[in-house]
Amino acid sequence: MSKSTLAIIAGISAAAGSAATAAILTSRSQRKEPPIATPTQEDPRGIAATPTLPPPPVPAVPPTPLRKEIIPPVNPTGVFQYGFPGPISDLRPNLSTTSSFDRRTRNPHWVAEHITPASLSASNGNRSHSTFVEDESVPEKFRAKLHDYFRSGYDRGHQVPAADAKWSQDAMDQTFLLTNMCPQVGDGFNRDYWAHFEDFCRRLTNHYPSVRIITGPLYLPRRDPEDGKWRVSYEVIGSPPNVAVPTHFYKVIFAEDGKTGGDVSLGAFVLPNARISNEKPLESFEVPVEAIERASGLEFASKLPAQRRKKLCKEITCSLLVRDYAERQKDLIGKAPPKKLPLPDRTS
Repeated sequence: MSKSTLAIIAGISAAAGSAATAAILTSRSQRKEPPIATPTQEDPRGIAATPTLPPPPVPAVPPTPLRKEIIPPVNPTGVFQYGFPGPISDLRPNLSTTSSFDRRTRNPHWVAEHITPASLSASNGNRSHSTFVEDESVPEKFRAKLHDYFRSGYDRGHQVPAADAKWSQDAMDQTFLLTNMCPQVGDGFNRDYWAHFEDFCRRLTNHYPSVRIITGPLYLPRRDPEDGKWRVSYEVIGSPPNVAVPTHFYKVIFAEDGKTGGDVSLGAFVLPNARISNEKPLESFEVPVEAIERASGLEFASKLPAQRRKKLCKEITCSLLVRDYAERQKDLIGKAPPKKLPLPDRTS
């Protein structure tokens, strides 16, 4: 689904909600209450004015008789004695991430992280000491397996990158759990445009003292060119098939000014799981956060009031700084000194 389609869906839904609310409020405001009689004031000449007649009595409405309590002959919830069907999200808080796992697709619903200038300046983790591992906190039959990715043609794509957790080896190791992975196209995406996007998020800490990011997969419909109908279609990797391949990925970014109750610069982006030219502007993938909410069934900013919200790409220039993949990998394994990257230019 394109950026314009997501935006249109968000706009239509928002307009429909506003219309319904307006209709309810209008119907309430048009209700007229009966006039209330008030006593007249005495004539200033000392002559009593004719009192206003009281309103005619309103006949009492008999109370609606209570329905006899219905005692059902069945107990549907009794099936819970054998187990709760779900869905179960497998909420997993770790040192560097907090995630919710989707047992049906074997991918996370979302993975949240928090980065600061201090967390990124530390360098106590080394990627060469980390290995991809299955997450044993998820029941085995719902778990993504290492062999699912073997010769699949897809990378084990981090949702929270290892580079964001260099402050601790344990924290970095936890980013290699498969509950933090999704199948991603390698060349042209995971090792290129997506990696530059992750780098953009880190550079935000040059301006914002606190940055929170939620990342996850999407499975968006495509219009069939033959019959014009919309369908959701995605590959499933593994033998037997086990892990769904997302069609898109999203990031929702909260760049905080560090003040209690302060402003939050909010940015939301949706990228296709496909090769993307490094020349493609990042802002072309920006969407309303409400569009991601409707596509994912999740809510991200329901408790963030409008008066505290700012648009990220109006506060800074949302652009990528392209770096060679091999050079980035050297930074992660300690063979090159970390480089302080330039701050995205502010638009104001």
